[in-house]
Amino acid sequence: MAIKTVLGDNLKYYRKKRGFSQEELSEHAGISARHLSFIENGAAFVSAELLEKLTKILKISASALFYDQKEISWDDTLITSVDRLVEKEMVNAVESIKLQLRYLSGL
Repeated sequence: MAIKTVLGDNLKYYRKKRGFSQEELSEHAGISARHLSFIENGAAFVSAELLEKLTKILKISASALFYDQKEISWDDTLITSVDRLVEKEMVNAVESIKLQLRYLSGL
């Protein structure tokens, strides 16, 4: 399957999963709904900057857009669980650093 088709299918899947219409997602990303439609249909591709915006808005990793769902054995539940675990650990690490900085600033 062509990479533009895989990306487009996955983008459409995650857009719908997050409850965005094409108009809403395109507005958040700073592009036209027509351009987003072209990307989702495999007629256009994304720049690195747009890819970064879309993944932040949809709260997914960039790699999630490039997996051919027919070729991978991981299901979306596992990927979501891993993403949540990583996010939780990052939050814990930031809180730990903040506590250490407060402690050190009090010395």
